[in-house]
Amino acid sequence: MARITAGVATSHVPAIGAAMDLGKTAEPYWQPVFAGYDWSRQWIAQEKPDVVVLVYNDHASAFDMKIIPTFAIGCADRYGICDEGWGPRPVPDVEGHADLAWHIAQSLILDEFDMTMINEMDVDHGLTVPLSLMFGQPEAWPVKVIPLAVNVVTYPPPSGNRCWMLGEAIARAVESFPEDLNVQVWGTGGMSHQLQGPRAGLINAEWDNRFLDLMSAEDDGALRAIPHIEYLRETGSEGIEMVMWLIMRGALGRKVRPLHRHYHVPASNTAVGHLVLEPVI
Repeated sequence: MARITAGVATSHVPAIGAAMDLGKTAEPYWQPVFAGYDWSRQWIAQEKPDVVVLVYNDHASAFDMKIIPTFAIGCADRYGICDEGWGPRPVPDVEGHADLAWHIAQSLILDEFDMTMINEMDVDHGLTVPLSLMFGQPEAWPVKVIPLAVNVVTYPPPSGNRCWMLGEAIARAVESFPEDLNVQVWGTGGMSHQLQGPRAGLINAEWDNRFLDLMSAEDDGALRAIPHIEYLRETGSEGIEMVMWLIMRGALGRKVRPLHRHYHVPASNTAVGHLVLEPVI
């Protein structure tokens, strides 16, 4: 049967993608950001996952105010790269795994999660930047991807507890798929940052690192209990993206083993966080 072997959490700052695309990764400003992913690239080259369930948020590219799904799962064979206003990123199209995606969608809906199923969608930096950070700049991505988009743009986003429960349901779905697949779940977004208003530029390194501690620890309910208002107050209006990390964490089970951790401030006025975790059976 398919199995979830690891979880990855990472920020998906659009400027990180631009730095890679423009060959600026060795510049003094950017080098410390990318150095934190050197270990992860070596690790994932050895792990060779077959499929990544990649949890991200769309930034008004595939969805707008006309349609705002709380949870949407991509069930297509391929996803193009969208134009976010300055042309599509020069990265490969994303290959999906439709069979597993439809199986997960069916399992989640029968598990009482109301998923929106997407059969045609272009993906933005929320999905492509994590792939670039983990795989570099290949001619084709070496893994199939199931996009799972979460609304963290328009109030109300799902609660941390609901996201955790979705992760648990994804784990049940993957484990019931009969094909032998090495599956990873990635949670993206964050960490603390605010892009507008009087608090633009807010970064809360102390809170971020406490969140990383909790992500790496045995589940005692503290992570899933963090309310929306605390994310907004402590990490800025865009810090709410971190609830997407909880989908990944919930999919790994109660206990995890931290393999790698990276935190850097700033990257384009954003705190960058990154974790690699494996479930402890």
